[in-house]
Amino acid sequence: MATTRTLKQKVHYRISRAHSDVFLPKEFRDLGGEDQVLRALRGLVKDGELMKLGYGVYAKAVRSRLTGRVMVDSDNGFTGAARQALTKLGVPWEPSSGERAYNEGRSTQIPVMPTVKIKGRFHRKLSDGRTELRIER
Repeated sequence: MATTRTLKQKVHYRISRAHSDVFLPKEFRDLGGEDQVLRALRGLVKDGELMKLGYGVYAKAVRSRLTGRVMVDSDNGFTGAARQALTKLGVPWEPSSGERAYNEGRSTQIPVMPTVKIKGRFHRKLSDGRTELRIER
């Protein structure tokens, strides 16, 4: 007898198989209605499988072995996840002026705050709870 999986299980399976670290609710439209998908995503956030970065932006999460807090599970941490989110949202961006100066060798100051330069309109806030993405215009 075949068992049917819940929508939350289907979303979790798709997230576990994905190569991306960031997800938008529209990526799961084929699994169910908008309200159902959002409910499933909220459940995964509650379980610690996902982390909400902003309005309609979710990232893979992992629990820290040191502190037990949920943190973004991405190669470049929150900065990498925020940049992936901007790309998925279709927002044109480039590295900040401070980051470019450091990469080109014009500065020895290492940029600490995650900052990007936005080339268009973007008024959302992306945050992991401790760090917020700074926008340079």
